[in-house]
Amino acid sequence: MKKTIIIYWIFTGLLAALMVLGAIPDIMSVPDAVALFNHLGYPAYLLPFIGFAKLLGVIALLIPGYPRIKEWAYAGFVIDLTGAMYSSISVGDPASGWMLFFIGYLLIACSYVYYHRKLKIH
Repeated sequence: MKKTIIIYWIFTGLLAALMVLGAIPDIMSVPDAVALFNHLGYPAYLLPFIGFAKLLGVIALLIPGYPRIKEWAYAGFVIDLTGAMYSSISVGDPASGWMLFFIGYLLIACSYVYYHRKLKIH
């Protein structure tokens, strides 16, 4: 029981850190984030929206309760990551840059699985 909760919080903490580290530059529209969006062919005005969505998803994962909202947060993270990976592949970025996507998917999957295991305990 305690092991499941510890593993859940490790993966969820790492996932939250990854998403917050991606959300802050988006919200602030830092030049590197704007350049990346331009490279992918997206308008810069979309950056703060995606950043705030990531931040809200992190908040949803970290606050207790609200299981349906947590499910939506996990879904949103998968959609965000899949869209980013698809966009990266579409513009011809090298496969060497895909590792971050796979790490993100791994963190989402492990956090999600252990979230449901944690629910079964309580």
